[in-house]
Amino acid sequence: MTIHYSSCPVCGGAQINPLLTVRDHSVSKEDFVIWQCATCTLRFTQDAPDEESMNSYYKSEEYISHSNTSKGLVNKLYQTVRSYTLKQKADLIIAHTKIRGNILDVGAGTGAFLQAMKDKNWNAAGIEPDYGAREVAKKLYNIRLLETEQFQKLPQQHFDAITLWHVLEHVHELHPYMEQLKNLLSSSGRIFIAVPNYSSVDAGIYRNNWAAYDVPRHLYHFTPQAMETLLQKHGLKLIEKKPMWFDAFYISLLSSKYKNGGTNWLGSGLAALRSNIKAFADKDACSSLIYVVGKN
Repeated sequence: MTIHYSSCPVCGGAQINPLLTVRDHSVSKEDFVIWQCATCTLRFTQDAPDEESMNSYYKSEEYISHSNTSKGLVNKLYQTVRSYTLKQKADLIIAHTKIRGNILDVGAGTGAFLQAMKDKNWNAAGIEPDYGAREVAKKLYNIRLLETEQFQKLPQQHFDAITLWHVLEHVHELHPYMEQLKNLLSSSGRIFIAVPNYSSVDAGIYRNNWAAYDVPRHLYHFTPQAMETLLQKHGLKLIEKKPMWFDAFYISLLSSKYKNGGTNWLGSGLAALRSNIKAFADKDACSSLIYVVGKN
């Protein structure tokens, strides 16, 4: 079955209209239509598969967060950069919370980030829906990730940090999910939400070939305005926005491949550079952003 929205899934606004037709380049090669809300600026994938039907759209050896693959040059580059970005993320969390504490990583993939936090003496827990990814985490790091069903059973107000690295855009039950995140967070804790930003320069360059649309797996496509609207609806406050500089290069490489049938290294590099130069002056224009969030 598919999900058809008659109003915006974030703000509930009725002024929604079709905007772009985007292809699923990774798995199905199907086309999906992205709609936009005139009120909060959210874009969303209309008629996306429901939760039960979505599993088949993740069945790709190249889906890096589930397989830890180094297949292909783009994924090799991703793996190389990841060791640096893991340290950046860990430092960001400690700067906004405490030296050590309890952390929950939602959509933990193969567990690399949780291992980085364990190395810093944090008590680490993770949720991961994909069985294969959980098995990789167990094999590589001896980390036993929890299945999705356990998310509702975790102790309330227990976590000093909750992280969602490119996860929220995948969540079907968006508003109940946000409420549970707030319930699990300690009074002084922080939620770290990383999502793509379609108001970036690279998104504008590649349009319907922009890889970060990643339909139908990405149900929502955020701008800073749309994210702040979502947070306000759940009594959460935005504390800081942090650019993710490397994302522009990774996404532009994939986008170039989708657009041209092969990777244009020079063109994608220039697109990413243009995007980051704009974002350096205005972080709201960065290809991806981390939103640091607390309770009101």
